[in-house]
Amino acid sequence: MTGRDTVESVDFRLATPDDYSVLEPMVVDGFEPITWVKMIDEKYGPLNGVDWRERWKKRFRGIFDSQTVLVGEIDGNIVACATGTLDAETKLGYIDILAVAPGEQGKGYGRTMLRGMLDHFRAHGAEHAHLECLVWNEAGNCLYRSEGFEEVARSIRWFVKL
Repeated sequence: MTGRDTVESVDFRLATPDDYSVLEPMVVDGFEPITWVKMIDEKYGPLNGVDWRERWKKRFRGIFDSQTVLVGEIDGNIVACATGTLDAETKLGYIDILAVAPGEQGKGYGRTMLRGMLDHFRAHGAEHAHLECLVWNEAGNCLYRSEGFEEVARSIRWFVKL
């Protein structure tokens, strides 16, 4: 998929394996201030010697290998990405990751990337979209609310050391 959002001047395209080395640190660094996974390390320490960054990298590798990964570029530089899957039967698109490079945050690229992923889903038959956001991620929740998403449920992440 290619396209251009004239408001933010972001070019969209599907990620390639060559993009991985740029996307992985962008996603991990972008999620550092808000991820609950980091809280586990703060409370319990690394899990079996594996810190939250390494766990996120492993998670992102699986996402990159199994989901649609859309990148947003400005002048050939990746500034944002979104990942997701589409359930063709229910016509439901699920956005898993929406990330903006730490040095590019606050410029509207998250909104533009969200719209790009929603357009991608629509182009492939989706009629609905779903995503999750932590309660304390105020910027994310404001964005999703302003783009027409409605809160339908809250959940609690539980953890125990065995």
